[in-house]
Amino acid sequence: MNSEIAEKAAVMAAIKPVAVTIAPWQARLRLGFTDDGGTTRLTERSHSGPLRVQKALYPEGGQVCHAIIVHPPGGVVGGDELAIDVQVHAGARILLATPGAAKWYKANGKISKQSIQIDIGQNSSAEWLPQETIFFDAAHVQLSQVIHLAKEASYIGCDILCFGRSASGESFTTGTLSQRSTIRREGKLVWCEQGTLKGGSAAMQSAMGLAGNTVCATLIAVGKTLPESLIDALRQEGSLVLEGAGMFGVTQLKGVVVVRYLGNASEMARTLMLMAWRYLRPALTGRDAVELRIWNT
Repeated sequence: MNSEIAEKAAVMAAIKPVAVTIAPWQARLRLGFTDDGGTTRLTERSHSGPLRVQKALYPEGGQVCHAIIVHPPGGVVGGDELAIDVQVHAGARILLATPGAAKWYKANGKISKQSIQIDIGQNSSAEWLPQETIFFDAAHVQLSQVIHLAKEASYIGCDILCFGRSASGESFTTGTLSQRSTIRREGKLVWCEQGTLKGGSAAMQSAMGLAGNTVCATLIAVGKTLPESLIDALRQEGSLVLEGAGMFGVTQLKGVVVVRYLGNASEMARTLMLMAWRYLRPALTGRDAVELRIWNT
C-alpha cells in the first residue's frame, strides 16, 4: 500500500501545471444607416467579437433611428481592442447610446484600445451619447475618435470620464489614458484634441489638468453657428444647476460648440451634459430632445 502511495505521489509530482492564457477580445462593429423615404433604416450591421446592436429603435418616430451598442463582457481588460465604424448616409438621422457605464480594468501589462469612426453624409445627423466611462486604477487605455461630416451635416457627441472609483475609495494613482479626437467637415479639420494623462501625475492636481477632480465631461456640437442668446442661456442654467460644485463652461467657435464639466460627481456630469443636449439638439437638428430612457435604467 505504501509503495502505491509513493508511486502516485511520484506521478503527481511529475505533472507540471499548465498556464492558461486568455486571449484578448478583438471586437469590431460596423453599422450603416440609410434614409428610406423619411425613415432611417439600419441597413448594415456586421460584427466580430463581443460588440452588438440588437435592433433598431424608434422612440421618436421613424425619422430618427436609435441604436444601443452593447458590449456583453461588461468591461475591458488589458489587451482588448474595440472598433466601431458607423456610416450615416445622406438624409439619415441616428442616435447611438450605450446601456451602462464602460469599465476599463487593470491593464496587466497590456494596453486596451478603442477606436470610433463616424461618417455623416449630406443633410444627415449623428448623436453619440454613451454613458460614463470608468477607468480603474492601473488601466492603460488608448482612445481614438474620428468624425467626418459632409456639408449641411450635424454631430453631437458626449464623453463623461471618471478616474478611479471614488465611491469605493479607489483613486487613479497609476495607469495611463491617451486620447485623440478629430472632427472634419468636407475634409477640413474643425476640431482636434489630444492628450495623455498619467495616474498620480502632477497633471491630475494641476489647474491645467484635472485640478484634483476625478470626473470630467465634454459635449461637442458641430453644425451651424448658434445665437449668442442660446449660448448665454445655457451658461446661466448650467451655473444654477452646478451651484458651485465644480466647474462648467460653454465655448462657441465657428460652427463648433464645446461644453465642459470638471468636478467629482458623475451624476452631476450626466445632468449637465443632458441639459446641454436639450439646448443644442433643437437648435442644430430642429428636433426636441427626447428623454433617453436607457440613461435611467
